[in-house]
Amino acid sequence: MLYAILIGAIAGWLAGKIMKGGGFGVLINILLGIIGGFVGNWLFGVLGIHFGSGFLGDLITGIIGAVVVLFVVGLFKR
Repeated sequence: MLYAILIGAIAGWLAGKIMKGGGFGVLINILLGIIGGFVGNWLFGVLGIHFGSGFLGDLITGIIGAVVVLFVVGLFKR
């Protein structure tokens, strides 16, 4: 569980950097990144996509999930 939170936090921070202007600040991006990590795992599980095991695969999944979550939340922000 701690590993998932750490990956999500890193993914959220990186997703905030990727989504220039779409972020909500470092702390909220990290929290959304943790949620995004779970969303990414669910989404890619449904689609049958796997980026490999280990830290890098988990990080890629988390970043993509966090970008999706930041995008969706950004739609409601406006």
